[in-house]
Amino acid sequence: MGAAFDPIPADVRSRLRGLQLLSRRSTGARGIGLHASRSRGAGMEFAQYRSYEQGDELRQVDWKLYARSDRFFVRESERESPLTVWLLLDATASAGQADGDGTGGSRLDAIKALAACVAELALRQGDAFGMVAVQGGRLRLMPAAIGARQRDRLWLELHALDAGGAWPPLQGLRPLWERVAANDLVLMIGDGFDEAGIALAEQLAAARREVLHLQVLTTEERDFPFRGGHRFVDPETGEELLGDGAALRGQYLARFGAAQQALAARLQAAGIRQAVHYLDQPLDASLRQLLQAPAGAR
Repeated sequence: MGAAFDPIPADVRSRLRGLQLLSRRSTGARGIGLHASRSRGAGMEFAQYRSYEQGDELRQVDWKLYARSDRFFVRESERESPLTVWLLLDATASAGQADGDGTGGSRLDAIKALAACVAELALRQGDAFGMVAVQGGRLRLMPAAIGARQRDRLWLELHALDAGGAWPPLQGLRPLWERVAANDLVLMIGDGFDEAGIALAEQLAAARREVLHLQVLTTEERDFPFRGGHRFVDPETGEELLGDGAALRGQYLARFGAAQQALAARLQAAGIRQAVHYLDQPLDASLRQLLQAPAGAR
C-alpha cells in the first residue's frame, strides 16, 4: 500500500538522519539513554554480514566486499532493544489555530508533520509505532506496528485528522491506558494548554511510561504582534475578549512567560523532557532539542 500524502518536507527528511529515538527507562539513567540488547539492525557495533534485500539502505552496503565478490552484502550491527513509540496528538479545536499571515500553516499541520518525522525515525530503527489522537472529545487510535506499511497507514490517518472538540473526561482515556505498556515511549504533541493533557502526561510518567512533551505554538502566541482593536476568541470554550492589542501586549507577554515557566517546572518535576516548536521554525530544530541526550546520560 502506498500513501500519496507525505507530510515531511524533503530538506527536513535529509536532516533527520542524525537523530535517534532512545529511552532512559531500561538504563535507569537521568536523561535519555540506550537500550542494550543483541537484536540486529543499523546500530553502533558491527555484528555480521547478510545478503542485500530490497528496502535496505545503500549506506549499509559494504562496497569493498562487493568489489571482491561482485555480490551485495549489508553490514548488520548490534543495536538498541526495539521500542514501542506512541504518538499522542492533541487535535482538539485549538490545534486549528494558525498565524494571521498564513505562511506557517496551522498548529495541526505542524503536529502532523512532527508526528510523521518521529515515525520515520522509528521506522529506520525497526521500532514499533502507533498513534492516539484526541479529537472531537474522543480518542482516535491506531495500534502500534512496525514497517513501511505502518508508516503509510499513519500518513493516511494524519491526512484525515481534523481539529475539533476538547479533551475527553478521564474515563474516555481508558483505551490509551490499555494500549500503552510500561517502558513504552510516549511523545505528546500539542499546545500544552489543556490541564487534562498535562495531567495525563504526569500520570503516564508516574506509571513508568517514558513521556516526552513537544509543545507546538504559533508565532503570535510567542510575540503577540497585534495592534488596534481585536476580538480574541478561545476556539474550545468560545470565550471572547475585546481589547486593544498594543495595550494588552505587555500584560499578555508577562502572563504567557510565567505560564511557560510553570509548565516547564511541572514537567521537569514529573521527569518529562520537553521542547517547544514555533510555527516559524524548521521541524527538525525542536526534535533535535528534544531527542538530544544530556551530557553524561549515556
